[in-house]
Amino acid sequence: MNKRKPPAPSHFSTSTRRWWQAVIAEYALEPHHLHLLKLACEALDRAEEARGALATHGTTYIDRFGAPRLRPEVAVERDSRLSFARLCRELDLDTEAPVSSRTGPPALRSNRRGGFAS
Repeated sequence: MNKRKPPAPSHFSTSTRRWWQAVIAEYALEPHHLHLLKLACEALDRAEEARGALATHGTTYIDRFGAPRLRPEVAVERDSRLSFARLCRELDLDTEAPVSSRTGPPALRSNRRGGFAS
């Protein structure tokens, strides 16, 4: 059965759309994985938007009392990067590619390995 690969949502940046397409082509994703992938892409774009604002405006500003303060974009960038990393971990995107092209794209495995190492 030939499943149609979902296109990247139109609100993604060009580079994020390319990453979406690469992930879709490389992995066998279930519907719930697509939702997680969409959230990861949005977090990636949000982090890049915040990084761009910080590049333009700097990381600090002077408040009305003359004290330096971190710009809100610092927290947005940090939180978005953390979200992206966690969503990628949840998706197990570090799964190795198949050895044979006949096996198809790897199905995602759970990152919950069960138990703790002693």
